Amino acid sequence: MKKTTILAALLALAMLAAACGSESTDSGSSDSGSCDEVTTKTEGVLTVATGETVFPPWMGAGADDFDDPSTGTGFEGALVFALAEELGFANDAVTFVRTGFDAAIAPGAKDWDFNIQQYSITAERDEVVDFSDGYYQVEQAIIGPADSPAASASTIDELKPLRLGAALGTTSLDYIDNVIEPDDKAQVYDDNAAAKSAFDAGQVDGIVFDLPTAYFITAVEITDASIIGVLPRDGEPEELGMLFEEGSPLVPCVNDALATLVSNGTIEALEDEWLNQGGSVTSISN
Repeated sequence: MKKTTILAALLALAMLAAACGSESTDSGSSDSGSCDEVTTKTEGVLTVATGETVFPPWMGAGADDFDDPSTGTGFEGALVFALAEELGFANDAVTFVRTGFDAAIAPGAKDWDFNIQQYSITAERDEVVDFSDGYYQVEQAIIGPADSPAASASTIDELKPLRLGAALGTTSLDYIDNVIEPDDKAQVYDDNAAAKSAFDAGQVDGIVFDLPTAYFITAVEITDASIIGVLPRDGEPEELGMLFEEGSPLVPCVNDALATLVSNGTIEALEDEWLNQGGSVTSISN
């Protein structure tokens, strides 16, 4: 009986030790310390995918930097290098590759670590890829000529009688249809060139873009227009996130780095520098 008791006690101690060891391993795997050695597709290199063409104010925003993501100009361009530093990568260890917007959302393995090109975080996309936490909350804005009826609008109701337009397949078009709900159906453009033609011909009172695009459009493409106002957010704000292959171990590490950049004011400073140029504009209310 003594031997049986001793064996039972030893077995209980062994099981307790095993349980403690298992608990310690689990907590360690979720600890932010697991990101001290970041695993990437190519050892020692952070491979970042972006659009086949990049545009300011997102990337390539310097005078001589158009379509060059490696310069670190533009909001997303600067953000990539700030994240890389937090993750332990020097600037020369960051390499860029180009992808189509839709092709990157397809399920399956990727040959890059993450993709950044204004991807809205949606439940549908999240079924086949992973996203980081949001790095920018999108606001919509309306642009138009200074003498447009839209220029005096201060509420959504005052926009309803106006002729409004937006690019095909954008959240801006969704905003017109679902939030403003104008009296006349929104005009839809295949691209910004078509929108400019409609603007020049006086066929539209206002065109809706996301705010950073509105800054670029009024500065470069439709210079006769100005930003009439920033539109109120509707419900849950649209957020942009970095896109990863499903199950990427890099996601929590990037989220940790992103949280640091939010808490130390870096994200706010980058927004002020690259996305809010031109100063404050009027806010249109509900």
